[in-house]
Amino acid sequence: MNQTRSGFVAIIGPTNAGKSTLMNHIMGRKVSIVSHKVQTTRTRMRAVKMIDDTQLIFVDTPGIFKPARRLDRAMVAAAMDAISDADAVLLLIDATKGVTETIKELVKKISNRQSEINNMFAVINKTDAVKKPDLLPIAAELSALANFHTIFMISATKGDGIAAMLESIAAVMPSSPYLFDPTDAPDVPDELYLAELTREKIYKYVHQELPYRIHVVTEKVDKGTDGVLEIYQKIVVNSNNHKKIIVGKGGAQLKQIGMAARLDIQHQWNVSARLHLFVRIEPDWENKRENYEEQGLEFKN
Repeated sequence: MNQTRSGFVAIIGPTNAGKSTLMNHIMGRKVSIVSHKVQTTRTRMRAVKMIDDTQLIFVDTPGIFKPARRLDRAMVAAAMDAISDADAVLLLIDATKGVTETIKELVKKISNRQSEINNMFAVINKTDAVKKPDLLPIAAELSALANFHTIFMISATKGDGIAAMLESIAAVMPSSPYLFDPTDAPDVPDELYLAELTREKIYKYVHQELPYRIHVVTEKVDKGTDGVLEIYQKIVVNSNNHKKIIVGKGGAQLKQIGMAARLDIQHQWNVSARLHLFVRIEPDWENKRENYEEQGLEFKN
């Protein structure tokens, strides 16, 4: 019997570097929500990927940015905590932006925890959007910053370079029994996953800064007598003005969000579903512990 390996791989980087897109491509399905807006991922989303006899447990973390609010601080803390728990760290860099000050600060933070980290990889993403001669200076600058195990050049949207990257990561995983079932699958609670799909649609259709001030909770999931999944969710907002934006004129905005989310749920789970959305005003939701814990975040006083 072949020796099995299993380990955790943390994907970290600035907001909008393509972490969620990479995770989704690796899994061949949607695990993390994707948006052109920054700071989309809030939670640590996990997914199991088998590479021959090696089990990679990927952790997609919130983007690293300068935190201003309690929720921001919890998101950044979740990302940094994932580093300490990982057997390998993938630092994702947006090739169109190069080695920014945020990247330099992040490398410094990782290097300060070097005793806790066995393998650090750099991943230059979005290479399809940059001329090849422009990629080499980015790689050289990264090499000067830290002792990376390997620097990969990939396109998460097109899949270029990802197979070789996975093989290299698998090779450094520790010998271990499998920590999860040996199948490719996300490790995300159903209620949270459903809420994330709806939150993704809010990011898509609401163009103000409001998406950062909302919270989606899956309150109940039942199967009707006709076999259709009945999903009840609340969208939590801070004020009546925010509620009006989410609902839209004559309820049009909420209907658009609900229809898109329902179709995505049906596609991702291969089920028939009815989605019931309710908008609730909770001015203090960002200061309630339960709203953090259900997203897998630590509530910090």
